[in-house]
This record gives sequence, structure tokens and C-alpha cells, in this order.
Amino acid sequence: MQKLSKITNYEKTYADFQWEIPEFFNFSKDVFDKWAEDKEKIAMIWVDDLGNEKKITYYELSQRSKKFANVLKNQGVKKGDIVFLAMPKIVQWWEVNLACFRLGAVVTPATITLTDKDIRYRLELSHASCVVCDEEFAKKVNLVKKVDKKLKTFIFVKDQGKINEDGWLNYETELSQASADFTAENTRSDDMCYLYFTSGTTGMPKMTVHTQASYPYCHMLTGKFMQEIEEDDLMFTITDTGWAKTAWGAFFNVWNLGAAAFVYNSKAFDPKKTLDFLQKYPITQFCAPPTVYRLLCLEDLAKCDFPVLKKCLSAGEPLNSEVFNVWKKNTGLPICEYYGQSETICLVGTFPTIEPRPGSMGKPAPGYYVSVIDQDGNELAAGLEGDIAVRVKPNRPPALFREYMNNKEMTDKVFFKDWYLTGDKAYKDEDGYFWFVGRSDDVIISSGYRIGPFEVESALQEHPAVAESAVVSSPDEIRGEVVKAFVILKNGYEGNKELVAELQEHVKSTTAPYKYPRKIEFVQSLPKTISGKTRRVELREKEWGKR
Repeated sequence: MQKLSKITNYEKTYADFQWEIPEFFNFSKDVFDKWAEDKEKIAMIWVDDLGNEKKITYYELSQRSKKFANVLKNQGVKKGDIVFLAMPKIVQWWEVNLACFRLGAVVTPATITLTDKDIRYRLELSHASCVVCDEEFAKKVNLVKKVDKKLKTFIFVKDQGKINEDGWLNYETELSQASADFTAENTRSDDMCYLYFTSGTTGMPKMTVHTQASYPYCHMLTGKFMQEIEEDDLMFTITDTGWAKTAWGAFFNVWNLGAAAFVYNSKAFDPKKTLDFLQKYPITQFCAPPTVYRLLCLEDLAKCDFPVLKKCLSAGEPLNSEVFNVWKKNTGLPICEYYGQSETICLVGTFPTIEPRPGSMGKPAPGYYVSVIDQDGNELAAGLEGDIAVRVKPNRPPALFREYMNNKEMTDKVFFKDWYLTGDKAYKDEDGYFWFVGRSDDVIISSGYRIGPFEVESALQEHPAVAESAVVSSPDEIRGEVVKAFVILKNGYEGNKELVAELQEHVKSTTAPYKYPRKIEFVQSLPKTISGKTRRVELREKEWGKR
């Protein structure tokens, strides 16, 4: 493994950094098993809603994953085969990933909230040969089992018992009969490792291909440079096992560096329990999406004491300055925002020695050349809004997805001239900080003004009545389109004409007046992707009569 030193001077690290990618790499063998040589070394602290707690060692995970690799091999799963994996945050999820790496099989993770329609779509598109899931998810799989002739192996996790249908194997039963003697495949760094389905914000999910290098190997940069993880650290990342964020925050980032992951298995997010964990356990790094921070800031933070917490991070969506300020005031710790996608590792972030600027994404990650470009591929000057893009010529960064599987049209679309287009818009300031504007297809053009929905949502978020909002364009005879806000109110507030006017005036006073929402609709919920992002596209299509 390439040795990385902690950043003590961002500008120097960025200028000097070069990737050293080996020809062959297998995370389970080349990294994980090295740490497992210390049989007492803790890899994970796991807790659940019932108060159960487990401390799991690298050695235990190594042995069990070797056994499950043999289970898969005995069922005919081989190198290059796709394993469809869907479980809540139970330890077996991590074991299956390690087992697949050993075998050279490809993991396609899925959230347990998928419907049978979602499952069918993913199984048909990926041509998976094996499904490994928990008992509840297995019931949904049963509805669509016969979707592809390649799909032959079905394994479910439960302490004991069977599902009332032929063909299912019990995970623990099979594991108890398997040998821990397994020699990992000598996989190449460019062999496929993960197949992530993107969240589908602007269409049906695409299959994002990652290699042994682009995620398992290169995420050491995320862990070392962005999250500042050391070997004795414990990191708590709030995420779903179906999201790529688990790889970012509870897998490669910590285990590349010999640290431990804190995993909380629950059916719903509980802000009070989360704050309790930060005080009770030796959690040194904490990462959560802005939505979680917003909820935590509604609690009495002034009474909390986080004795060893040293790094707070945010990713997944832009963080507004109000939440940043409340959190820092009460904890003394800034929230370091960072930006990336399922297609990448960390692209932009508030790296060590960079002064956090509330609302900014930070600066480019070492190992990438990230810029803001116009529609012709030209880099833009400071203050001008354009597309966030990664330079891929003459040298393509290894920490970048390979392609959208079986979708050449979409792959060609995002690789434009010398760049990979992220699909997001931003601008840079004079100091090189990036400032998020919105998705490329979410930007609203009203009377010639370009309005980013995030700016309006951030302004609304600062009003005490607003719990959550989503902003889209709405047709207007005079202006072509105007800003419309869908607003969820906090308990105790009533949506009426007076509140509409109050919110409009609030936005006018908080940001540029032309950005205020000329239309406001109070709603009980917002449409979300499976990764929790708001589907503005669905709201926009309804506004324009396309649904």
C-alpha cells in the first residue's frame, strides 16, 4: 500500500501528490488480513436499538469471510460474478463484502428499502448470479426470483430457520460447515470490484463500475487526508449499507488505516441516541449528512460533552451556514464539508490546514484536478458559475469509476473532451474554494436570472418554521419560470397565507431578492431517492404537467 502522511500543508500536499497504483491488488488479502494478524485488534464496535453491543476483531471478520468465500465458491460463484447484497447494518454485510473480494466476485449493494419493482430492475440489469440478504428482504426477492437464468444462488441471514420456499440457504448454517482455509484471488487493480446503482435523481439508476483500485485502494486518501484517521481512531458514519457512503465512512477509509468503525443498527434515526453515543463511546470522527446535523442541532447541544471527538464531517448534500454555526458554537468543532459521488472518492473538501468557510465545499482533493468549466470545456474565472468537472486527459485519475455498465451513451455523455462532468454546478472564489449551486438540470432561469435551488432552500432553512424544503422551477407566463418551494413545517406551525408572505420576505432578506419563491406549497413529505436525496425532478415534472 502507498504510504500517506497526514496533511500539514494542503498546498504542498496537493502539488506533490502522485498515485502509486500496483498492478495487482486485493483488499481482503493485501490489507485486511495484514491487520488481522493481531488477533485482538478491534475492527468494529456494533450496537443496536435493543442495547446489544459487540466488539468484533479483524481476525474474526477475516476468518468468517474466508468461510463465506468458500460457501460462495461451493455454490458456483466465481471471479467476475455479480453478488446482489441487501442487509441492514448487521455484521454479516461486511463479511460478505470481504468474502467477495477474496473470490474476485463483484458486489452490487442495495438498500433494504427497495420495492420488488426496484429489485427486479436491478437483478435484470446486473445479471447477478447470487443474492445474499436478510430474511425480510428475501421475502421481496421471492416475488421476482425468476428474472434471469444466471441467478441461481439465494442465501439469507437468520440465526436459525428457513424461508418457506425452495432454494434458499441459511447463512449461518452454511458458514458453520465451511472451512476457513481460502486463498484469495490475485486480482488486478483494474478488475471490477463494485457495481453501484446511482440514486437516479434525474432518471433510472445507472450501474457505476468501480475497480479494485478506484474504491478499495484509493479510498485510503479519503480516510487519511480528509477524515484524518489514525490507527487508534473510532469513526462513526451515519449511512445506509446500500449507499456508496458506507464504503467512504465505514469500510475502506477505516480499515485501510487499521482503525475501527462504529456501527449503529437501527430502523430509524434517533438524534438523542446519536448524541449519547458520541458521549459514551470513544468516537473520534463523526460523519453525517446535513439533514442529520439539522436534527441534532434541534437538541440541547449545550448540555452535551464529546470527550474525544476531534473531527466532524458532512457529505451527501450541501451544508448550509446556519447549521454549521450552531454546531460549532455548541461543540467547538467546525463541520468539514466534502464532496464526491458514487462515481468518485472525495473530489473536493475542507482538508486539514484549510480554514472552513461556512457553505463552501472546500478545495480539490490531492490526486485530482477539479475545476469549473463552461459548456465548451473551458475553465471559468473566479465567481463564474459552471459545471464541476474532473480533468481526465492526459492522465485519468485512478480514483474514478470506469464506466456506466452497458450504457455507452451515458458514459460518453459524462466524459466530455478532457473532462468528466459531475452533473453539478458551482463557482470558485478568488481563493480557490468551491461553492455549490445545484444539479445541472435543477438550476432555475427566471427573467434571465440563474437561480440555484440550494441557495433558496438554505435561506428557508434559517426560518424557525421550516423543517425541510425543496425548490424547483414552476411555469410562469411572464417570466418563463419562477421559483417554487415545497415546504415541510415544524410542529406547532400552520401553513397559511400569512406564513407564505413571511417566508417570502425572509428569503428576500436572507439572499438576493430575485431568488425568493413566488410560489410556496406546504406539504407533509418530499419524494426521495433510495439514498435519501430529494427528487426535485419529480416535483418539477408535476409542476410542468409531465406527470
